[in-house]
Amino acid sequence: MAFFPSAHRIRLLATAAPLGFMLAASPAFAQETPPAPATAPADDTGTDAQQPEIVVTGTLFRSATTTALPVTVLTSDNLNKAGITNITDAVRSISADGAGSIGNGFTSGFSAGGAAISLRNVGVSSTVVLIDGLRSANFPLNDDGHNAYVDLNSIPMVNLQQIQVLKDGASSLYGADAIGGVVNIITRKHIKGIEGGIEGGVSEKGDGQKYRAHLLVGIGDYQSQGYNFYIGGEYEYGGRIDAASRGFPFNTLDLRAMGGADNNRADDTLTTPTTNAVVTRTHQTDLNNPLAGSVTNATTPAVYTSLTPLANCPYGTFSENTGSRVGTACAHDLTKEYAQILPLQERYGGVARASFRLGSVDAYLMGSYFNNRVNIIRPPVGIRQTQAFGGNPATATSNPGIVLPVYICSSGVNCATAADRQLNPNNPYAAAYAADPANGAARIYYLFGDIKSGSNRINQVYRVSGGLNGTFAGGWDWNVEAAYSRDNLSYTLFGFPNLAGLVKAINTGSYNFVNPSLNSQAVRDAVAPAITARSRSAEATLDASISRSLFKLPGGDLKLAVGGQFRRETLTNNSLNPNLDVPGLSTAQAYGARSVVAGFFEIDAPVFDSLDLKASGRYDHYSTGIGHFSPKFTAKFEPIKGFSLRGSYSEGFRAPTFAESDSRSSYSGFVGYTPNAAFIAAHPNNGAYTVAYSLGRGYVGNPDIKPETSRSFTLGAIVDPVPWLTFTADYFNIKKSNLIVTGPKTSDAINAYYSVASQTFASASAAAAAGCAKVAAVGAGYSCNVIDGADPFSPNALPRLLVVNAPYVNANYSVIAGLEFGFDAKIPISSDVRLESRLDMQETLKYNLYPQGGAVQRYAGTVGPEDLSSGGGTPRWRGTWQNTLVSGPFALTATTYYVGRIKAVAADQASSVKGDISCNAAIYSKTFCYVHSFIYTDVNLTVTVNDKFQFFTNVGNVTNARAPAFPNQAYTSQPNYLASWHMAGLIGRTFRAGANFKF
Repeated sequence: MAFFPSAHRIRLLATAAPLGFMLAASPAFAQETPPAPATAPADDTGTDAQQPEIVVTGTLFRSATTTALPVTVLTSDNLNKAGITNITDAVRSISADGAGSIGNGFTSGFSAGGAAISLRNVGVSSTVVLIDGLRSANFPLNDDGHNAYVDLNSIPMVNLQQIQVLKDGASSLYGADAIGGVVNIITRKHIKGIEGGIEGGVSEKGDGQKYRAHLLVGIGDYQSQGYNFYIGGEYEYGGRIDAASRGFPFNTLDLRAMGGADNNRADDTLTTPTTNAVVTRTHQTDLNNPLAGSVTNATTPAVYTSLTPLANCPYGTFSENTGSRVGTACAHDLTKEYAQILPLQERYGGVARASFRLGSVDAYLMGSYFNNRVNIIRPPVGIRQTQAFGGNPATATSNPGIVLPVYICSSGVNCATAADRQLNPNNPYAAAYAADPANGAARIYYLFGDIKSGSNRINQVYRVSGGLNGTFAGGWDWNVEAAYSRDNLSYTLFGFPNLAGLVKAINTGSYNFVNPSLNSQAVRDAVAPAITARSRSAEATLDASISRSLFKLPGGDLKLAVGGQFRRETLTNNSLNPNLDVPGLSTAQAYGARSVVAGFFEIDAPVFDSLDLKASGRYDHYSTGIGHFSPKFTAKFEPIKGFSLRGSYSEGFRAPTFAESDSRSSYSGFVGYTPNAAFIAAHPNNGAYTVAYSLGRGYVGNPDIKPETSRSFTLGAIVDPVPWLTFTADYFNIKKSNLIVTGPKTSDAINAYYSVASQTFASASAAAAAGCAKVAAVGAGYSCNVIDGADPFSPNALPRLLVVNAPYVNANYSVIAGLEFGFDAKIPISSDVRLESRLDMQETLKYNLYPQGGAVQRYAGTVGPEDLSSGGGTPRWRGTWQNTLVSGPFALTATTYYVGRIKAVAADQASSVKGDISCNAAIYSKTFCYVHSFIYTDVNLTVTVNDKFQFFTNVGNVTNARAPAFPNQAYTSQPNYLASWHMAGLIGRTFRAGANFKF
């Protein structure tokens, strides 16, 4: 059995042992289901610590005894002790969360602002999130343009009772998408009295402020009075953290200080756009159209002029004096100036629940509202952009290149001949070429630094649910529940120039490129108006089931449960760029509506005291034509007291998302790409043209796409020789077939395009045609979508490929396998002193993709699959070790987190040829072939004054462990780090304090 390499094990023990054996570990994280039977609590008005654990996830029976399934239970009491204050941090702390997980630190791409879990590395769209056993509406934006998920950021925490995480295939009870498992957010049923709390904190650097307040008020004793009503609310604020404050290497793309390359072109290449405009003279073929600049330069070498007086450059200057470029401009490091590690985030919401007894029937009605606002700052947008995905190449501001004309006029139309024409004050060549305006145009390189750039995303989730349950003649327990949820997203984007507004501003001279600080807000709004898209999704569910004991077996009652479900799902994800009039802006959109009807059953057969068998199955029928039956079998065998074996076998499926299956849906996703050596050699005089850049993939929904299918099994053991000690170990193996993939040969297509880079061509267009012919030869559905403008310094060389078209197809299969370990010890030291220690760990042994006719792609322990995981990769090891020392009113808790070493290669990228994951295929360079392991510890002290007041302090990342460096080529918005796994090491040491009360 694999375990930590010795160096990693020593590092883990060295960091955690002193705290582990003297401090604390809240049971919050990998708390496995105890093997002893549990009974349902009559009420939950007390604290969680007073209640036995009831596992309701993964079964239809109202009161579940011990389960053969690996279920992790996180209670609100233990989350408080660990210092966790929101659903996102709670769920993503589980070691089973792997490849494709989405955290708050991912501030670029389609799903920025959302958060999601990927159990057992199968992806966010193969993990189901429930609230009280029922589905909730998905986030309207899809991760990577096509993966659907429930936003963890938009789920209330204030009335949380516990979170149950089933780490096993569960389509036999929950239907589509439960391939990796199920996260069930369980809320409190009854609250009596008043309880609440307030807290605040800050990072050691003085940023990342965090404030939280929550309050619950409830009346009615359900047991004696037959009713209970409660209402509550919460507020949480998280402050912004920028990259500059965290220092090298997280604040720059220049890694020479640590043996890397300097990828910051803003301080050495005149054609790299910055917030201080630079121009060079060129020819303008249409004097009325600023997009009609020539690709060639007017002189050799090209002479570049800074529009900003060099004495006013805020960070100094640099010069180039080569055979191709001559000039001096303002130097910049845009990462240091604009990149952020965490956005500003503000969350608030309310909940209400009424529970009442109608004779022998228990009923409830519940509602909630949650608002999650994320404000993201991004670097300014460049004036030179490609056309929008699907747009006319003539709308590109980069091909052949936007220019400032010699003449401007009030109308902005035909200014060269207008009666009120005047020389353009933004064009330094205007006066010299007043009589020859076609040869006096100024090609411009510029970022709109005076225009706020970023986004504001407000996600509002409304949810109402209700249910009835009771018992009727014959001993049948029955349950009927319904829920409706709606997720409304308002997505406002700032800083992107509108093509019409930009052209008019250039032709009228209304925008001041020489000194942008003098521009009025009205001018800025005319050039780059705020863009808002409102999207929504909804989920309606009606669920009914009955269950009863049929007859006795030697080990107990044989139980049967049957049920049915109806669901209605809708999505309207509107494009930010529906008119294709904003060059460079995403056009991602997705639409769809469908109904699902399902029937399901479960049988529990305790054959002997030592052997329990279960079988379950579900058939789902979709209005779109999908039909699928999902069976599951589980067993638990206890040959001797204190030792049990458990196992399960299941089959499941993932239904295509609307983005994948509706022909109205489309998107273009971008991933970092570094051109090959031949391309770089073909462009020797333009470093800005050969540096790593974002290469897009364009996809359109395929109505003929089929669902993914899965086969999974889990085998494990439970060792509990004494009441205070439990150890669990499980092996899991998941095979996903008929995968819905976005162009499995995309990397081959990209490599094919660049394979002609060393050849000689008569023109850039001829070179592009040859490259695109190679792309088409890769397979059906592959083609060039957007080609960059020619390099002015190598006008006959192969231009860059900017967007490649690739199809959605059912192809390939993947196999994911791993080991999960759990350790739970509750050691009484004296009458009022006890030590609790828990370990939750997962090792991913295998994550292999088997492409049709291609080399196996191996992802375990690497940053692949980079396209799926937003560059986060697949850590081989993840673990949490928690220890709690309780002494009278004091509880000292330490929680240690570990992420193993990750190899900086990705078999799904063009840098990996034929699945190569050796250091020769390293995404950055052999020097940075590995991302070091990362370990840190949070410490929390709770003091219970009496049964009404409790105070606590928390020190996050107590040793101030620093995140390991990773030159992230895929997402330069995460400069040299992995946001998914190392965020605590970027934030650094934090301090929080607060108080809770209850009356």
